[in-house]
Amino acid sequence: MTDFIDFHVRSAFSFLEGASLPEDLALRASDLGHSALALMDRDNLCGAPRFYMAAKKLGARAHIGAEITGADGDYYPLLVENRTGYQNLCRLITSMKLRAPKGEATASEEELQQYAEGLVCLSGEGAPTRARFEKLVRIFGRRNVYAELQRHFHRDEEMRNQAAIDLGRSMKLPLLATNGVRHATPGERELLDALTAVRHKTTVMEAGQLLARNAERLLKSPRAMAYLFSDVPEAVEETAELSKRLDFTLANLGYEFPKYPVPPGETMNSFLRKRTDEGARRRYRPYHERARRQIERELALIEKLDLAGYFLIVWDLIEFCRREGILVQGRGSAANSAVCYSLGITAVDPVAMDLLFERFLSEERGEWPDIDLDLPSGDQRERVIQYVYERYGKRGAAMTANVITYRGRSAARDIGKALGFDPASLGRLSALVAHWGWRDPADTADRQFKQAGFDLNDARIRKFLSLYVAAQNLPRHLGQHSGGMVICQGQLDAVVPLEPATMPGRVVIEWDKDDCADLGLIKVDLLGLGMMAVLEESIELIRDHYGEEVDLAHLPQNDPRVYKALQEADTIGMFQVESRAQMSCLPRLKPKKFYDIVVQVAIIRPGPIVGKMLHPYLNRRQGFEKTICMHPSLEPILKRTLGVPLFQEQLLRMAMIAANFSGGEAEELRRAMGFKRSQARMREIETRLRSGMAANGIVGETQDPRVACRQLRTDRLRQRLFEVQLSGGVYRGHSQPAADGVLSSGDIGERRATPRSAFSSRGCDAVGMEVPSRAGNGQWPLVSAAGV
Repeated sequence: MTDFIDFHVRSAFSFLEGASLPEDLALRASDLGHSALALMDRDNLCGAPRFYMAAKKLGARAHIGAEITGADGDYYPLLVENRTGYQNLCRLITSMKLRAPKGEATASEEELQQYAEGLVCLSGEGAPTRARFEKLVRIFGRRNVYAELQRHFHRDEEMRNQAAIDLGRSMKLPLLATNGVRHATPGERELLDALTAVRHKTTVMEAGQLLARNAERLLKSPRAMAYLFSDVPEAVEETAELSKRLDFTLANLGYEFPKYPVPPGETMNSFLRKRTDEGARRRYRPYHERARRQIERELALIEKLDLAGYFLIVWDLIEFCRREGILVQGRGSAANSAVCYSLGITAVDPVAMDLLFERFLSEERGEWPDIDLDLPSGDQRERVIQYVYERYGKRGAAMTANVITYRGRSAARDIGKALGFDPASLGRLSALVAHWGWRDPADTADRQFKQAGFDLNDARIRKFLSLYVAAQNLPRHLGQHSGGMVICQGQLDAVVPLEPATMPGRVVIEWDKDDCADLGLIKVDLLGLGMMAVLEESIELIRDHYGEEVDLAHLPQNDPRVYKALQEADTIGMFQVESRAQMSCLPRLKPKKFYDIVVQVAIIRPGPIVGKMLHPYLNRRQGFEKTICMHPSLEPILKRTLGVPLFQEQLLRMAMIAANFSGGEAEELRRAMGFKRSQARMREIETRLRSGMAANGIVGETQDPRVACRQLRTDRLRQRLFEVQLSGGVYRGHSQPAADGVLSSGDIGERRATPRSAFSSRGCDAVGMEVPSRAGNGQWPLVSAAGV
């Protein structure tokens, strides 16, 4: 069998210069018989984690590289040989991007020389002149330069090949065959043309020579490449030798989470124990035996997994906020941890609420915990972000990226423009497509277009439809995550390239949060919420006007005034339960205890609604329908929610019981449920769910209600417990006037403006604010916050 490895493969993460996802390229390469493949996107390593993880799953080697744009107008295809080379490539990309406007980064010859160690350079598709080849040898060393050959049936390209062969042999440089891959299969060539037109802001009809001449830049089999270069077999054989030489993988990143500085004589474990004990004695009144046992169990696991530094760093952020008077609360599965509660990270007692700690951290999951911190949006949050940069250095911390992908309307707009649709037709087409998200497999684009009255026999409409579907999920550009920050011991730019954010004073890594989790990079989410600004100022007003100090961890959960307001849907200003959908549901659910609020917040979500779980629960709650569990084995899990699965924790436990999922598989299911990039991943999970249920005798139609639970997204119940408790207790239960007054100000933090009908005169009177009157146009004006 011919052993050929392609070292010049571009994915869709070259942003409009490639038409296939890294995962698809890895899968196609495996199907064609490649033992390895190299990903070489333009000026970035954005797709490297997905490429590595996909190849690892397939048992193939994933070589890493990037095609760097030079300040001289040339391109430098670089491959990583070892860890030093990887660090240098990351630093090279970081250096060129941090000093240039977005999209204009180029590398100088000095930068290329500075970061050349550990990198292999291909001659690329530029002119094969002796001066150019000598320049590459001067920068990278003779041993690290390869004369690259590509054949796509172009006459001028073959002239370049012959010149490169002659130069390579005369200069004793090895010849290397590649295919300059831009797409995995022949059918994706048309999509590449459309993306090329988008990139150049033209149409496919007017793009001319900007488009690929043919479909030969697809991923080819080793046998096909050997046949193509049968006259220079050494160029094919050299690929296998080069693959042996490149011994770096992303498993060898060298990433370390920062070590928290502790006083002399202390270890991070002992210091964490002391801080936890101090906090537990403040939070638990009294510090009872059940809480002690739970905290000891958690600390033992934290020590075993060597996570003390992570908890101390998050605690340090909490302490900074406390010193600076910034309201902060943890959310997410951290609410299940008694240690987090004791450290002041969260404000809900997980022992009293009997929450599952393993949902937050377990030895089997084999990944770091994830703690999200909610902060008042605006300046307060930015102060915390800048504190992280100051403490860990501009190269020691960075925001995680957000990969902006083609979904629904964005794909329709760009594909429509590339095909030359007029604005009116383009508006009609883009308005037709649904917002992106998991949907019923029967709800296809074809079906939507037919129902809208489009003639699918029209060649132009058919072409638009096929390209629109093909573009879904492809990356469009790189954005910034709303609050995720990665920090490391040492310099982060030795682990992943950095680039400037649009906001001054910030830098962004090239990987999103899922890629960071896959490769073991630890992030802390610092999320800004307008309502946190409302709550922060409500607490201040309560302190100033009533002389009371609000302790978020000890707000009463049984105030009848709160439940009366909820049952009457008098909830404007109550975070999470003020929407029309929530207000229409509250009189039916009639919350009477705190757990009812938990259910109320969770049930008005896309997952339970699309999964048809809302009405069964409400009917059972009101006694109109019998409480029936899906299966006797699931009764302990579903009893509290009347046989209807509402929470993510329930779904995971159901999968473990009904489908024999392990804890690790259940965690994979959890991540897939929030994985918006690919419906294929959900289909794969569904197949495994059905197979597991069949093994337990759950077959045929009896599977469907359980599989329907795959629609559940993160219900954010545990993530929002403290917010529901706080907004209910402060706003309605104890100090409605103060909270009303804060809500009526229009410029506190970055919260949305509240309509005049949402606030009361007594609330404004309490803080000396004038109640505005309706303007002449019938609209309620915003109220100035100057009086607060």
